[in-house]
Amino acid sequence: MTAHDELDNAFVGSVPEFYDRYMVPLIFEPYADDLAQRVGAIGPTDVLEVAAGSGVVTRAMSTALDGVAITATDLNQPMLDHAESVGTDRPVTWQQADVFALPFPDASFDVVVCQFGVMFFPDKAAAHAEVARVLRPGGTFVFSLWDRIENNEFVDVVEQALTTMFPHQPPTFMSRTPHGYFDDATIRADLVSSNGFGDVTIDAVDAVSRAVAPELASRAYIEGTPLRSEIEACDPDGLAAAIDTSTRALAARFGAADLVGKIRGFVVAATATA
Repeated sequence: MTAHDELDNAFVGSVPEFYDRYMVPLIFEPYADDLAQRVGAIGPTDVLEVAAGSGVVTRAMSTALDGVAITATDLNQPMLDHAESVGTDRPVTWQQADVFALPFPDASFDVVVCQFGVMFFPDKAAAHAEVARVLRPGGTFVFSLWDRIENNEFVDVVEQALTTMFPHQPPTFMSRTPHGYFDDATIRADLVSSNGFGDVTIDAVDAVSRAVAPELASRAYIEGTPLRSEIEACDPDGLAAAIDTSTRALAARFGAADLVGKIRGFVVAATATA
């Protein structure tokens, strides 16, 4: 794992709490509900969620998938602890697990779900192969990805503002990782090279992001993601200034209150081969 990989997966300290408080309502909730409905339409009996994060999709599925057994996993124990503390509408199984070595027998699940987590996998084909292993033949791997950063307005403005603040070492976590895996051909090639999947569909899903004030959107991206660690690596005392700089940039672009910005993601559905 490279230094960037380690930094990009650093959901530690206060990040899980800020992630759930700010990021989830800002950009994740609409996609969580959409993903839960898509999984429900498949009609599964057993669902595994990988990279569950703070549990936004887990909560949506616990409501939408009546009677379906749900196992939610994440590599990051602090994220999982936070998700479990928030809870769900009905019992689910929470379990720490590495997507590259899932602690489940072959052919255990009808569906594997991952919302906005695949981008963080350093070896995507290897992760896909492990997901295929735990899927039953004909099962479905459903996962979501962000489009390029330019098609997600709030975060694009934040990164541009931070580039002006740190011109010699721009914090590019957001464009590098969350918004760095969007090419259709690359996604399909990674699934094919895993030797575990056949049919693949990729749907674009457009939505809007809303914030009552620019500072809330600024804090969401800076304090609720590993972008915080990248900023502090540039300047250990620079967090407050980074929030102020991006807040002013957001206000200049979207106004001082009730901000609305476009967001765009993709939902991928891949069928496990027999």
